[in-house]
Amino acid sequence: MNMKLYNFFRSGTSHRTRIAMNLKGLEYEYVAVALGKEEHLQAAFQAVNPQGLVPALVLDDKTTLIQSPAIIEWLEEVFPQNPLLPSEPLARAQVRAMAAIVGCDIHPINNRRILQYLRGELQQSEEDVLKWCARWISAGFAALEELLAADTERGDFCHGNRPGLTEVYLIPQVESARRFNVDLSPYPNIVAIDARCAQIKAFADAAPWVQVDAPPKSF
Repeated sequence: MNMKLYNFFRSGTSHRTRIAMNLKGLEYEYVAVALGKEEHLQAAFQAVNPQGLVPALVLDDKTTLIQSPAIIEWLEEVFPQNPLLPSEPLARAQVRAMAAIVGCDIHPINNRRILQYLRGELQQSEEDVLKWCARWISAGFAALEELLAADTERGDFCHGNRPGLTEVYLIPQVESARRFNVDLSPYPNIVAIDARCAQIKAFADAAPWVQVDAPPKSF
């Protein structure tokens, strides 16, 4: 199946979708949408996704999937190899809950649109914007860290000994936390899992700063 992934190198939702596709061993055409140049607001991309958000996954029959949770669930259902979810229903619910801490409670209130609104219309200083980011990242990470610490039989990753849906969501958020100068020292389990994932090709190849639309990294 030929697939085109419209995305932006630093978008957390794009990043998580790239990880999921890489873990599944799927090939796709990378189509960059330059958010800084507001290409997502222009007619060409609006024709792909009227919401004007990345990612968007276009299939070979021109069907377009939007919203990263829906895309990732579709990938899991259509491409069962290298599953992102465990087989047991209770474990699946637990993994989905950990992923949702990031996908529902951290990322949506720290994404680009929210930060632009804080900086622009609400005229908040960059210091206050970073405090905002740190507040919600820290709250979510504290809960996730407690869950990980309590599960003494979980293995090397969030659930078991291979990465899955939780890591798909978590690793891009760790990247964002570092970009926003969030202190990660209170979260040793999260840091350790991030380090393990960094050694896995599917994660390394999905990282923001190795994408074709990424500028030279200056830090």
